[in-house]
Amino acid sequence: MLSGKQLRRVAIVGYNRIPFARQNTAYANAGNKDMMTAALGGLIDKYNLAGKQLGEVAGGAVIKHSWEINLMRECVLASSLDPKTPACDIEQACNTGIESAVYIANKIALGQLDCGIAGGVDSTSNVPLVLNEHIRSILLSVRRSKSTMDKIKKLLQINLKDFTPIAPMNIEPGTGLSMGGHTEYTAKYYKISREDQDRFSLESHQKMASALDRGFFDDMITPYKGLLFDNNMRRDSSIEKLAKLKPAFDKENGSLTAGNSSPLTDGASCTLLASEEWAQQNNLPILAYITHAEIAAIEYIQNKHNLLLSAIYAAPKMLKKAGMKLQDFDFYEIHEAFAAQVLATLKIWESPELTKEFGLEENLGAIDRSKLNVNGSSLAAGHPFAATGGRILATMAKLLNEKGSGKGFISVCAAGGQGITVILEK
Repeated sequence: MLSGKQLRRVAIVGYNRIPFARQNTAYANAGNKDMMTAALGGLIDKYNLAGKQLGEVAGGAVIKHSWEINLMRECVLASSLDPKTPACDIEQACNTGIESAVYIANKIALGQLDCGIAGGVDSTSNVPLVLNEHIRSILLSVRRSKSTMDKIKKLLQINLKDFTPIAPMNIEPGTGLSMGGHTEYTAKYYKISREDQDRFSLESHQKMASALDRGFFDDMITPYKGLLFDNNMRRDSSIEKLAKLKPAFDKENGSLTAGNSSPLTDGASCTLLASEEWAQQNNLPILAYITHAEIAAIEYIQNKHNLLLSAIYAAPKMLKKAGMKLQDFDFYEIHEAFAAQVLATLKIWESPELTKEFGLEENLGAIDRSKLNVNGSSLAAGHPFAATGGRILATMAKLLNEKGSGKGFISVCAAGGQGITVILEK
């Protein structure tokens, strides 16, 4: 596929998202297509892309209706991009936004594309509701029946409780536990205290409020349905208020609460990637380069405490390929699914003993935590599953562009015991 060409450098040249909204608030009546099209529209307007044919648009949603089988293509057709712009759906749980960016970046590096958009969207408010298995099997058998009497007999097997709709559940099929349920195991196993979790969460809200006040987000967000910014961020949060919240998953002995866990959220984001040549031709700044990425997975059925810790495997692989140490970065962006998951990851990286439990020879060491999630992250912004990656990529690209140089380390955990790490450089 290279045709003798050298790999090209891939730049992030633009970004946009809509404000993130807590479940069943501002976007209760908005669907995936509505939100993704709005995020794309803001990107198109910002970078004068109307009428242009781009190489490809890739992205997706974790929670989808059955009719959203071609979601990103439908969003392209609903936008002002040239309709000849192709699109595809990608889904890898919370990794979706970044995995989509890696997909587009690899095609640009290989010379297959000159530019593309990576995106992600999720609605936890406007979710698909399905019938239970009993009534579904009856209705399918009715379709196969040849006689009217046979159809009637089968229909008479339906009872009232069969009409109770079933919403998608945020659980791991192999364990029956939610991500929060798994992270309770994480907090207990790695001895992450409730106080440390609450303090970490409070700092996320404080840092995001500070970044908002200094205008960091001004060019990153398109207002949507009356929201100007994420409605999950709490300026009035405090350690005292967080301490009063009851455990959300383990009601008796738990330490995870609504305050130190990211909430169910609606939203969409997208990033514009390009070759250096295309960026120059279109007078767009090179904010940062995507230079390395590593995907990993971890066993979590037997080791329930490790569901969201696959970065323990991804990070050392990526750093070895890049010839870098964990301490070589100017900024770190670690997705805050739960405060306990971030703190456990940092603790394992710092501990030779814990690192050996994962079969790794060396621990990565401690990072300068003043460089971590400097503008707040998912605990404050919220976490619309597929949209979080785009928000994090945009934040890191802007941080490096403002600094004018440097390296950024990104880590995102995901359901299914998967995760991805990425390096951006300026």
